[in-house]
Amino acid sequence: MNTDQALKVLDQMRLPNGAYTASLSKDYSYVWIRDVVYSVLPFIQKPSERYEKAYHALLDLFLKYEWKIDIHRNKKPVQLYEYIHSRYSRDLKEMNAEWGHAQNDAIGAFLWGIGEGVKNGQRVIRDHHDIRIIQKLVDYLECLEYWTAKDNGMWEENMEVHASSVGACVAGLQAVKLIVNVKDDLIKKGEETLNHLLPRESETKETDLALLSLIYPYRLVSHDMALTILENVTSQLERTYGCIRYKNDQYYNEGAEAEWCFAFPWLGLCYDELGMIDKAEEYFEKTKKIVPEDWAVPELYIGGKNIPNQNTPLAWSVALSYILINRIQYSLTYRAVQT
Repeated sequence: MNTDQALKVLDQMRLPNGAYTASLSKDYSYVWIRDVVYSVLPFIQKPSERYEKAYHALLDLFLKYEWKIDIHRNKKPVQLYEYIHSRYSRDLKEMNAEWGHAQNDAIGAFLWGIGEGVKNGQRVIRDHHDIRIIQKLVDYLECLEYWTAKDNGMWEENMEVHASSVGACVAGLQAVKLIVNVKDDLIKKGEETLNHLLPRESETKETDLALLSLIYPYRLVSHDMALTILENVTSQLERTYGCIRYKNDQYYNEGAEAEWCFAFPWLGLCYDELGMIDKAEEYFEKTKKIVPEDWAVPELYIGGKNIPNQNTPLAWSVALSYILINRIQYSLTYRAVQT
């Protein structure tokens, strides 16, 4: 399967400032911190202008709102608009619309992407201003007491303590501890919350698609816990075109929960991380079935209708599909040559 087209599709969502919109659709023509992190995962392994410029754009965004971060390094946000915003206009400005901005996982994801980028030789840090803002984001998570903080989570919905959010923060803090000052206790508190909460996502959700992030890309949980998470997700959430996010999800629910396309490549990448090649190849085959020839992979198939919604292509869906298909095709080719 030719993956060159995938990069062309991703580039359509790349903005002149280096950030990415979540989709080409009108509804998603915005910049989400988390979506940018996932959209540039295909470029993380070696120095890449796409990766570096994306993080420079996000760093510039944080520098623009440094005054706000300064306030909430010492005082917890109360209203949602007081949090570091999760979604921005294409020119990286806050918008006045009400939104579930309490998304601690987005900050954790960003920190993780910075740390992993540095480890892989990416020039994501330009100067002392970038170092300063990274330190302030660590301080922000400490002020929030992220390990007990209720937030809107990856899906921007109800406020509760989400394992996926706590895990993203732990992964992010671990990733930047060689760059800035991160207290060991700050990481330990998050790990204690995960030990208590997992394999549940939250008090109200036994399992959730967001938990896959703790396996890929964060590599945060033990092998046994990863297997438990995968068993719960595949047995309870898997459907025809992907996975539902969680039971009784009402987003694009028209008689049934919507089926999210990036779930299949995400599951494949999780199994690949665990060295479970047969399972990874199983989801490689399932992924190929939901990737159209033009690589405009949708966000989801509408529940009860089985047709894609308008958020097509979704950058996150394209990126994860690209990574899995490339990985497995390379593996298959290598094994064929060896035999």
